[in-house]
Amino acid sequence: MTDKDPTDRNIRSILIVGGGTAGWMTAATLSRILGPDYAKITLVESDEIGIIGVGEATIPQMATFNRMLGLDEDQFIRETKGSFKLGIQFVNWGRIGHRYFHPFGRYGLDMKGVSFHAYYLRMRQLGEAPDVDEWSLQAMAARDDKFMRGIDAGNSPLSDIAYAYHFDAGLYAKFLRRYAEDLGVVRREGKIVDVQLRGEDGFVQSVKMEDGSELAADLFIDCSGFRGLIIEQALKAGYTDWSQWLPCNRAIAVPCESVDAWTPYTRSTAHTAGWQWRIPLQHRIGNGHVFSSDYMSDDEATAILLGNLDGAPLADPRVVPFKTGHRNRMWVKNCVAMGLSGGFLEPLESTSIWLIQSGLSRFLTMFPDRDFNQADIDRYNRIMQTDYEEIRDFLVLHYHATERTDSPFWNYCRTMEIPERLAEKMRVFRSHGRAFRENEELFNDTSWFAVMLGQLMEPAGHDPVADVMPLEETRSRLAHIREAVANSAAYMPRHRDFIRDNCAA
Repeated sequence: MTDKDPTDRNIRSILIVGGGTAGWMTAATLSRILGPDYAKITLVESDEIGIIGVGEATIPQMATFNRMLGLDEDQFIRETKGSFKLGIQFVNWGRIGHRYFHPFGRYGLDMKGVSFHAYYLRMRQLGEAPDVDEWSLQAMAARDDKFMRGIDAGNSPLSDIAYAYHFDAGLYAKFLRRYAEDLGVVRREGKIVDVQLRGEDGFVQSVKMEDGSELAADLFIDCSGFRGLIIEQALKAGYTDWSQWLPCNRAIAVPCESVDAWTPYTRSTAHTAGWQWRIPLQHRIGNGHVFSSDYMSDDEATAILLGNLDGAPLADPRVVPFKTGHRNRMWVKNCVAMGLSGGFLEPLESTSIWLIQSGLSRFLTMFPDRDFNQADIDRYNRIMQTDYEEIRDFLVLHYHATERTDSPFWNYCRTMEIPERLAEKMRVFRSHGRAFRENEELFNDTSWFAVMLGQLMEPAGHDPVADVMPLEETRSRLAHIREAVANSAAYMPRHRDFIRDNCAA
């Protein structure tokens, strides 16, 4: 690119390589934040190259992303044939036949500076507290397939209802494409066959298209998926493999016919060598079986998946191989990897789209000029690696904290060495039931508490500070909160009715 003004070092051209969810989230974000005059934004994708498109469940931070774009939530749900999500139900994880719910939002209320979890465990250890779900509005609403947005109801649980979405990833990409193109993003159809690097410094100069044309830019965003067309094939970023902790390496995905009950939650059902997801949309149910090829064949995994569908399959099952981990460097020179090109963590806690969102947010706080300061690049890579590591530990918890002994896969997971940061969290919880959010990690203390307790980890005691409150007062307050949650859940409409009245496709 020839400078019109040699003193202008700002990025004036951006090339996004690949479409799908990552590519169009990137295009929508950059066009929204930078505006139409800062830089020319081009996205290259080929209709011949399919997208993975299995990431159809999200976490509540997705609403923040949509608000940043200025999207109307009802329109978003209609356009993507989506539904709402209050949490994740886990089946057969702690032991076969056992299930628990990981809710969004919180349990109960902290009181007198002490975590609600501590009071709950005190009563539980006295044999006086039923399932912790009864102090979560999201969990109780999910039991009866209910949903609504929060309303102004004073200190009622109805005033603060955390939720996320299920949606069709292909439709979401199309929705964001229209949004980005309206803001000036130019889509270029075609396949990239080569990447040209500058001889003097190894920066990306251009990409060569199948038709012989070349596309140059100041900044390249690699959204090419697992293959990492620029970040890996051209720039050799390297990859950190976490298969020793997360041994699943394949997924088989298939949609099926919808059923009458639109459950407002994702379901994860553990099988012999992995787990199956179930994501209800308005027009179909998304399903997939994540498993380890070291312990199960594709044919066996497919048979298990097809044998556990709610309705008739709507397509042929497709196999998606993957390797859990991340690029050693997600930003190299003038190229940043987003989405699957930067790394992959299985969708057990619906974090894939959040990692795109986080990558974009963190990148914009260190948005470069054409000098590409190495200190900014190093900081971005360090923070993104930490994001991946913290989510990794949370996922490993699900596999490691189990009583299952029914297969070689579960025996491996139950007995494997785990990262020390996770091991410390587990030791602390087993002692007094304490769960903490470290620094700015994605999952908060409620999430850690829900999964640790749900995976059948039983603390030896409770936080002794909870004993400051007299027992009778503790008993009374917990009963009051439990009643408020039950009444609030009873007030909520059915999930299907809420969608019908507000955002039906």
